[in-house]
Amino acid sequence: MKILLTGGAGDLATVLTPELETRGDTPLRLDVVSPRDTRGVFLAGSVLDRAALRRMLEGVDCVVHIAAWHGIHDAEKRRDVYAFWDLNVTGTFNVFEAAARAGISKIIYISSTSARSREHIYGHTKVMGEEIARTYAARHAMQVIMLRPRGFIPHWNRSVYTSFVEWAQWFWRGAVHIDDVVQAVLRSLDVLQAQTLESPLTLVVDGAYEYTDDDLANWDAYGPGSTFRQYYGAYEALARQHGLQPEDKPFKYDMAETHQWLGYVPSYSLRHLLEELQRYGPDGPPSPQG
Repeated sequence: MKILLTGGAGDLATVLTPELETRGDTPLRLDVVSPRDTRGVFLAGSVLDRAALRRMLEGVDCVVHIAAWHGIHDAEKRRDVYAFWDLNVTGTFNVFEAAARAGISKIIYISSTSARSREHIYGHTKVMGEEIARTYAARHAMQVIMLRPRGFIPHWNRSVYTSFVEWAQWFWRGAVHIDDVVQAVLRSLDVLQAQTLESPLTLVVDGAYEYTDDDLANWDAYGPGSTFRQYYGAYEALARQHGLQPEDKPFKYDMAETHQWLGYVPSYSLRHLLEELQRYGPDGPPSPQG
């Protein structure tokens, strides 16, 4: 399949591209900046350029719409409300309308768990993006899967995280690794190829957890840090050395529907984080891009 990736130079598209090539797909990477690598086919352009977008969608089989300003851009005031609306809402409308005009019926929209709330700018724009996706699915009989991952900016993105430890402090309370988001996208592509959906799907994408629901319901019942020690006792000194708090309770999402539809089983958990911290130290493992 020829698959257009909007935000094609970003982290998710960069990790996703070689996986698509391995499957025999052709990833077309649409972005306003050049990717750091040479995988796939780079298309210079913007989802805000309607004419160019229509041209680039010619012959495309499926769209994975990733391009967006993220929660970090809202939290750190890197972009204002107009920028968020232009890219996340108008850009999403442009993608769906151009796809409809090009006769493309398969779209994966990368939303966010932040869509559960309109309080913040980012969450509000993701709510609106999902509404656009549902509307086009109904109006044009499109096959749409909306993935709602938790934040997945990888530890090697030094414009966001200064070190692996800083990333680990964010991941500690519950998160999803970018590799697992890639898995969810690939499985969504498989579903869109194999069957016809009666209605669009909205599926949460969370990470892996050794902690059970009972562990979370009875957190630290035997004293501060006791639940952590049950699973990761050998790593307690390492965690504390780097400012990670075993007493901190994570939050995890219900992914029963995601597993049902996609067969999605995340692989990266807190144990993997601790193993990497022990092996590589505060800088963490090297970036897959070198």
